[in-house]
Amino acid sequence: MNGKSGILRMTLGLVMTLLIVGGVYFVSMAVELFGQERDPGEITGGALPSVLVQARQAEQQAIARGMQAGIDKQILFGDLHVHTTNSTDAFLWSLPIYGGEGAHPLADACDFARHCSAIDFWAITDHAEASTPKRWQDAKQSIRACNALADGAEDPDLVSFVGFEWTQVGQTPSEHYGHKNVIFRDLEDAKIAKRPIASGGVTVQALRTRGKDLVPLALPVLDFSNRKEYFDIRRFLQNAADTQLCDPDTRTENLPASCFEVAETPAKLFASLDAQGVDPLVIPHGTTWGFYTPTGTTFDKHLKAENQPERYRLLEIMSGHGNSEEYRDWRSIIPNADGVSATCPSPRPDYLPMCWRAGEIIRDRCLAAGEDGPTCDARAAAARLNAANNSVAAHLTVPGTKIEEWLDAGQCRDCFLPAFGYRPGGSAQYAMALGNFDNPDAPTRFKWGFIASSDNHRARPGTGYKPVDRLRQTDAARLSAQWRQRIFPKGEPAAETRVLDPAALMNMGFAATEMERQASFWTTGGLAAVHSEGRSRDAIFDALERRETYGTSGPRILLWFNTVDGTPMGGSVKTDTAPVFEVKAVGAHKQKPGCPEDTLDLLGAERMQKLCANECYNPDDQRLRISRIEIIRIRPQISPDEKVEGLIDDPWMVHECSADEEGCAFTFSDPAFSQDARMATYYARAIQEPTERINADNLRCTYDADGNCVKLDICYGDDRIAADDACKRSVEERAWSSPIFVEYQN
Repeated sequence: MNGKSGILRMTLGLVMTLLIVGGVYFVSMAVELFGQERDPGEITGGALPSVLVQARQAEQQAIARGMQAGIDKQILFGDLHVHTTNSTDAFLWSLPIYGGEGAHPLADACDFARHCSAIDFWAITDHAEASTPKRWQDAKQSIRACNALADGAEDPDLVSFVGFEWTQVGQTPSEHYGHKNVIFRDLEDAKIAKRPIASGGVTVQALRTRGKDLVPLALPVLDFSNRKEYFDIRRFLQNAADTQLCDPDTRTENLPASCFEVAETPAKLFASLDAQGVDPLVIPHGTTWGFYTPTGTTFDKHLKAENQPERYRLLEIMSGHGNSEEYRDWRSIIPNADGVSATCPSPRPDYLPMCWRAGEIIRDRCLAAGEDGPTCDARAAAARLNAANNSVAAHLTVPGTKIEEWLDAGQCRDCFLPAFGYRPGGSAQYAMALGNFDNPDAPTRFKWGFIASSDNHRARPGTGYKPVDRLRQTDAARLSAQWRQRIFPKGEPAAETRVLDPAALMNMGFAATEMERQASFWTTGGLAAVHSEGRSRDAIFDALERRETYGTSGPRILLWFNTVDGTPMGGSVKTDTAPVFEVKAVGAHKQKPGCPEDTLDLLGAERMQKLCANECYNPDDQRLRISRIEIIRIRPQISPDEKVEGLIDDPWMVHECSADEEGCAFTFSDPAFSQDARMATYYARAIQEPTERINADNLRCTYDADGNCVKLDICYGDDRIAADDACKRSVEERAWSSPIFVEYQN
């Protein structure tokens, strides 16, 4: 008995010890004793030899001379929208549960831009909503270090800019202003905002206040071998939450750099920047991206005087989230007269509303359960109405749905690489057709230049130079079945719509959005191009400010667009006679496999593999052909009751190019301009011969005879697709010139 008692006592003692150790462990996790704040990393690659930069410039100047175009300026390519793991979403996607490859610090972005993508300029734009004083200081110091490698060079190989993203999300169209990148010209503290300025509302809740809810305490135990990753992100989120809010009663210029500042509207954002004496570029982006944009949102309210529409000199027309150029006259909902509620529009041959599909799913389930037709029709009508009034959470109103059941609901069927859940009221074309007539003697209109960028969340500026490595060059993940079921719980299918609690949706933040289906829409990003008088920081920023810019869908297409008397893209003309325009374009370089030898020498084999996956921008001597150039004409409203769809001519004119590698050029004018006697805006779209694109075939629909998508073979954003399946399809890559604004003046 004594022996058995001893064993029992030992067993109980061991159990108690384990319980105590386990308890201490969980308490330690709960009070965030584990985890470290990560540093910005170490830049390892040196500056590119000046001979390489000069050769790049000389080749382009030779082409410009041959095209008799813009020989006094260089075309430089960059990426003004880049995230590191100092952004909450980027940190999350780097975790093992998402198949991430670990931290992506700011130093990685510097090395990638210089050596992998070999672009000319870039900007860091981590979300302000997760910023802390240390992270802001780290960002500035790391950008300075990146830039310092080229200090003293007459033609720097890379220019790096400091910025942040103001990530605003409104719950309703009336309070939604969307995301904007804020980018500063200079690197001195006195010429940069004291701190990133957050947007408040949903994004602060999701990315800062309630961020730790995204990483439950149990994760380090459930995935014990990777526990440090989860401890680090919880520390990251805790440090953000611990940053003291700025005193709302203290003037902005008197606030300390150490507090967390919130500006709920563009007006307040601009007021804070002005109070600090800084004048950065503020660039809207993702304007048609329905992932977070409430249904029914349009650009109209941005033209209100208090929102200072003149401050938007540039618009990001495309990113790895998709294209935001094209207007369509369909809508995802029909707003009611009360401005709060909505009804569901009927489907069209070119568009299937989410709310309509919700009704069809409920009807099918109802009939399958043996209910009669009238009962199922009534349930379908209720489901459509319920979904129409739940905006980005419409998918949650139908319990237990798989993403395949939604078919292509909510998507633009005939747009070029459209943003997910397309919102045409946020498109560049719609915005340029608008006028604000609060002051009828001086209507307000947008005058912006176009750029494109990546919005990459893996510290990889300038993705899109090759259709390789979907899991590194896009934001696609390798979420496993185990974690997918935990993160996207489906519930049980039901034959009736689910009524959602608005307060609960607010607390869910981005978890209320279609995160799983969106993951199939990530693609490689676009590029910003400038016609610059040199390679210096000031020359590049000057070109951005004067809107002498264009955007590409990724390839380095050369594009010139101007009037024959010298007004460049982004410029304005006042005349009673239509100008004569000229447009010229040359296709991008074909790419060789691998990386140039210089990359290996400067970056080293291990670093080149980790960052570039041994695939860099590596141009061949041959260029792709420009197949055609399209001209888009937009005549902005001259009264508030004009229908926007009648003012957008896309395309207005098409010039077919000859099979000539040397480029494509033509001139045109608008005979109707003088007769119409109204303002007109023109821009050029240069279309390149088809080449393969990652994730361009993301839904892989099977269509019926009427053009309806009836079945998907979806390119999942997780482990249901092989790691080497890039879901490629040939597309016509393109470049969009900034518009030329022609005001009628008699």
